[in-house]
Amino acid sequence: MATYLSNELAGTTTGTTTAAAVGYKPRATVYGGRVKRLRATITLATQTTSDILALGNLPAGSVFAYGVITSTVSLSTSTVAVGISGTTGKYRTAATFTATDTPTMFGNAAQVAASDAGSTAEEVVIGTIATASLPASGTLIIDLYYSIPS
Repeated sequence: MATYLSNELAGTTTGTTTAAAVGYKPRATVYGGRVKRLRATITLATQTTSDILALGNLPAGSVFAYGVITSTVSLSTSTVAVGISGTTGKYRTAATFTATDTPTMFGNAAQVAASDAGSTAEEVVIGTIATASLPASGTLIIDLYYSIPS
């Protein structure tokens, strides 16, 4: 029976490798790296679809792992995306969020599976409102988790 290595251990993207290349070592950003959190707390105040929520900066070399969204109130029909300018849904495609006080994980599979080499430059992460204004009161918390080399 064959033993297949994960892409990170093998240094490939095929998923069918049984032995890593001689001398290959997994990148420290995804194998043995430090996981860090970027927290953004937004006081809800009827922000509209023309508003941008500045969430924070991911450093150069970081690799996105996942995000967690939590709100003290339902966002009702409002949709929120998390990404960067030009790719507003890079980390979370625009979607409603109606759960209250329930931390909920998010992440786009394509981004999570993207190159483990890390970003080439610092990224300014933003939240965009695609449909309907946010509620008039409450608190929205968005945590982004990413890894960097140890």
